[in-house]
Amino acid sequence: MILNRHYNCESVDILGIDIGGTRLKAGLVDDAGAISCMTCTRTPATLAEFREEMARIACIGAVAGVGIGCKGIINSETTRVEVLPGTLHYLEGHLLSDFAAGAAVVRADNDARAALAGELAWGAARGRRNAVMLTLGTGVGGGILADGRLLRGSTGVAGHLGHLTVDPEGPLCICGNRGCLETIFSARAIEGEAISAVLRGCRSSLTDPGAITCEAVFTAAAAGDELARAICDRAVKYLAGAIAGIFGALDPEVVILGGQIAEAGPALFEPLQRQVTERARRLVGHEVPIVRAEIAEPGIVGAAALVNFG
Repeated sequence: MILNRHYNCESVDILGIDIGGTRLKAGLVDDAGAISCMTCTRTPATLAEFREEMARIACIGAVAGVGIGCKGIINSETTRVEVLPGTLHYLEGHLLSDFAAGAAVVRADNDARAALAGELAWGAARGRRNAVMLTLGTGVGGGILADGRLLRGSTGVAGHLGHLTVDPEGPLCICGNRGCLETIFSARAIEGEAISAVLRGCRSSLTDPGAITCEAVFTAAAAGDELARAICDRAVKYLAGAIAGIFGALDPEVVILGGQIAEAGPALFEPLQRQVTERARRLVGHEVPIVRAEIAEPGIVGAAALVNFG
């Protein structure tokens, strides 16, 4: 079933495609970063269905190029999906460019790196040469801009900042390591901690385990709920420590936060900014800027940006 949001489709430029675990989105993006036409469907469950859906998307209009953002480890030179666990595992080993047959130019990369490309082209990283982006959602993704280029590393793993070790004896992560940032600061981790506490009978305004979301935890914390505040304070402490370490390693001009948790606004940014500044200012010698991502629909717009900025 296709969930459509269509805009004026007369302006045609680059087709941006966002391959997510639950949604497959696509849209035409003009040279100002605006989406002129967009479509969204549930991510296909099989390779055959995926191929069929991508063929439909390719008919959205004439384009100058196609950009594709996808979770996992993507070889940006060949567009080959190297590692992609989970429901999209069927794409491993395939060239994403093969699903955009007929396009003169096809670029593909990890979705978080694509989001940074969008911020570089039209958002919070515009005019910068060194920047870091963290996408805070179910997991934690990341992208690094170093001396004006998106950093990919020797095997395309660079930028997976959610797998920075913040607690060597912490929870086991899907990557095989322990105590990765995303095991403590992610929607999944924050929700899990809150649900566990409520089920144990801890006093909180969060009474229904089935209704607990990361947004609800931050909202309750801002309203004075002691349990929610303790959970958020702990999570922010670990995130601040990780970002302070990033400043020491990469010395970016700015750190950009995107994803659903960034929607928490001041409840996240104010304590985070304060703690990171306290930790890193002596080393870097200046105010540590942490800003919110500016691009709407970063999956689509960021994917399109890969064509010119990737």
